[in-house]
Amino acid sequence: MKKLKKTSPFNILCLSLLVLSLIYSVIKIQTYPSSKYDKNANIVSGTITSYQIKDGYTKIQITGTEPLIINYSEEKEFKLGQKIKAQGEFKIPKENTTWNLFNYRKYLLSLNIKYTFSADKITILNKKISLPYQIKNKIISHINTFKSSSHLHAFILGNDDYLDETTKNSYQKNGITHLLAISGMNITLISAIILKIVNFFIKNKTISYLIVFLFLIFFLFLTGLVPSILRAICLFIILTINKQLNLKIKTIYLLILLFSLFLFVNPYYLYNLGFLLSFIISFYLIIFSKLISKSQSFLKELFTINIIAFLASTPLLIKNFFEINILSPVINCLFTPFVSLIIYPLSLLTLFLKPLDNTLFYLIKIMEKSSLFFSKINNFNIVLCSLPIFFYILYYILITYILIKWDKGKPLYTLLIIPTLLFHHSLSYLNPYTTLTMIDVGQGDSILIKLKHNRGNILIDTGGQLNYDGQKPYDLASNITIPYLKSEGIPKLDYLIITHGDFDHAGMAENLINNFKVKNIITNTYSNELIENIKNLAKRKTIKFSQINTKVLTISQNKFTFLEGNQAKDINDSSLIIYANLEGENILLMGDASQNVESHLLRTYNLPKMNILKVGHHGSRTSTSSKFINQIKPQISLISAGQNNIYSHPHKETLKALKDSKVFVTKDDGSVKINLTTKAIITSVR
Repeated sequence: MKKLKKTSPFNILCLSLLVLSLIYSVIKIQTYPSSKYDKNANIVSGTITSYQIKDGYTKIQITGTEPLIINYSEEKEFKLGQKIKAQGEFKIPKENTTWNLFNYRKYLLSLNIKYTFSADKITILNKKISLPYQIKNKIISHINTFKSSSHLHAFILGNDDYLDETTKNSYQKNGITHLLAISGMNITLISAIILKIVNFFIKNKTISYLIVFLFLIFFLFLTGLVPSILRAICLFIILTINKQLNLKIKTIYLLILLFSLFLFVNPYYLYNLGFLLSFIISFYLIIFSKLISKSQSFLKELFTINIIAFLASTPLLIKNFFEINILSPVINCLFTPFVSLIIYPLSLLTLFLKPLDNTLFYLIKIMEKSSLFFSKINNFNIVLCSLPIFFYILYYILITYILIKWDKGKPLYTLLIIPTLLFHHSLSYLNPYTTLTMIDVGQGDSILIKLKHNRGNILIDTGGQLNYDGQKPYDLASNITIPYLKSEGIPKLDYLIITHGDFDHAGMAENLINNFKVKNIITNTYSNELIENIKNLAKRKTIKFSQINTKVLTISQNKFTFLEGNQAKDINDSSLIIYANLEGENILLMGDASQNVESHLLRTYNLPKMNILKVGHHGSRTSTSSKFINQIKPQISLISAGQNNIYSHPHKETLKALKDSKVFVTKDDGSVKINLTTKAIITSVR
């Protein structure tokens, strides 16, 4: 068969399918897909495909009428392949209620999961397990006996859930998480090994490749149909067929065809970061393969590949994590050969030769400690604010231009990415607006004040814990507060103010301080164990710490006055009460102060009319008296209260007292941002 030309019908077909698949996907993802499940049913059954036990909770994925995640608030051991029946209720997965953050609902849609199920009771229907699941269970049980099991789960089965969170975060910060993922290179290595073994017994090339393909399909089952692994295996099979049949179809068009078919099957793959990174990095590596082939040494080729992969992934990583490590290509040059040439092949051998486990464990410890070391070098991490999608398209135009110039013998053009990132980083200094944001932290409080031109960033309280859809409570600081701060282009907090030591106001303070730069901490004078822990942590990290009551804090000519409470021994009534006038707006933040404190404030101070009131104690009936509201007459009232909270906050009497004020509640409106300069108000839930 003659070599297909660039303008061949097949090439045109691939490009046409790409355009059509993108149009189809963009239209399709605008609506929520229908499900085969009856969401009003209270019983569901299916076969367990995966499960995870952590912190007293069990998360189970089943295949029933369609894939489904079951959340169970107890620890319970299962076997993959078991059929179970669960009693409970269906829930639509929760979307992010703070801008720019991870959207759990969209992620599940990329896995073809439309609902989650909160189970009260789970019954095992059939302990008989099919042969494929028996094999998978034996492999998992075998891996669990190794000292290096956490990384073997990642390298062999593509499951990084067993990795320590601190280590996993260091991999992410260094930009080397992809080394733990099963990639095309890993698939090629595994296939080559299987092919060598098969060829020893079978001389027929067609049968040999067919056996390899069948093994890869089974391997895909073992790894749980992860989109990036699915891409790697499908592309490997297509490329092998293309080569063996001498079709001479260019790899790039086969990749485009595969991408288009994936989107037609599931348009919600556009929400899957692993899927997008897998295809985009592959696309750039294929397009600029000649640039790679020009390398005259292994090290130069390695460096070229890592630079291309770094540039190709940068826009997507910025969009999702709001941070980039410009040292990442160098770090990758150190880790890639170590993992690819030593650790990964050794992992495959260790699976069959257990005595190698000690050596593998030792090498993995070297990798972990090295990654933790590099992750602590913060000077190379640039925080980058979230931008509209158009700007990320511009990023890819620039990156393509840089690589074309490099391919033409002008490698210094790659340095253009650095001033681009620095300009992006500096956008927060150009911001002419002062904003106040009530961050949705569930049943807790957290207020961010961002002064214009980056003259000061103040976080008032941190919230405690969230619990969504029956899942285990998770770290608010790492999952909401810190990502949101970074998405706003905030690299550090000038002040962390803790109004009082209740867990729902200060519970995430230690996590925040440990994982984000904080210059000053201010708390009230009422100490408890939580406040003392924060104080001790601040001392260890040499952060300026103060406990104040009646003082004025001046930040860039903006005054924050801490009003004196009634000095009661009650922890809520000891809350710091903050008054400020920003951009001509009178703002009063009441912490958890009760009506007793309100009466004291009315007797002690001549309070002006308030433009914005952060309502005390989440809208409890013990706060926000009519007398107090009639005196300060707030135009806007902010209430932070969790969905389905057991306290029924905000109380109807509180809402009645605020009848003449515009009220925003996080459980209904999500996060609320007020632009104090333009007076505009936006909510994350519409």
